[in-house]
Amino acid sequence: MRLANKTALITGGNSGIGLETARLFVAEGAKVTITGRNEERLAAAAKELGANALAVTADATDIAATEAAIKRAVEKFGRLDILFANAGIPGGTPLGATTLQAFESVIKTNITAVFFTVQAALPYLNDGASIILNGSVISVLGNPGYSAYAASKAGVRAMARVMASELSPRGIRVNVVAPGGARTPIWKSAAPSAEAFAALEQRIARTTPLGRMAEAEHIAKTVLFLASDDSAHVQSAEIFVDGGATGSPAGAPIFRG
Repeated sequence: MRLANKTALITGGNSGIGLETARLFVAEGAKVTITGRNEERLAAAAKELGANALAVTADATDIAATEAAIKRAVEKFGRLDILFANAGIPGGTPLGATTLQAFESVIKTNITAVFFTVQAALPYLNDGASIILNGSVISVLGNPGYSAYAASKAGVRAMARVMASELSPRGIRVNVVAPGGARTPIWKSAAPSAEAFAALEQRIARTTPLGRMAEAEHIAKTVLFLASDDSAHVQSAEIFVDGGATGSPAGAPIFRG
């Protein structure tokens, strides 16, 4: 087991990529604390994950709540070996139709909260720990209507590199996993019905060289790699798990004859 005797904390761990990663971490021998805002989902996740998991209600943007959640995790399982700062929100911010509140909400959740999550965890991280931040293909694709989201995820990339410089003396690694379109609940607002989601999935598949939407498991397995000793010499990297959407977009089905 790749995470035997390791202790991890995952923000936004009650659904989607966070929950799938928590499942994988537990299966690989880790003791895992998950945080999230939805108490009902947290309780269900904790029940599923079993005795080696702890669920704590905490909004990632509430720094005091995050600090308290980290303290509870350490009290129960010991100091942290892995931090996956996964919590984030989408949120469209098109030019000409965006309020200051909407723009700042995305920035506050996706970058400010990530910084302060890492800062809150820092006193409890073991030397040699692994920090993984959740990025996105949107940071490079220029998708219309997503200025705040794209900026926040590009900021995550830049911030990870600075953190890696600061934490390398302790052997702490900081890396980014950048998902493409993946089958998670994050799409509920953009595609609320089964028909809408099917259309969205088809659109993503046609613009992805591998011709499919990612599963949450694809992202979780990459996070596992970055969390484990398998990536012991990987520092300040960003791994795109996007079926080739950023690296070889011209290979997508939409461009094939």
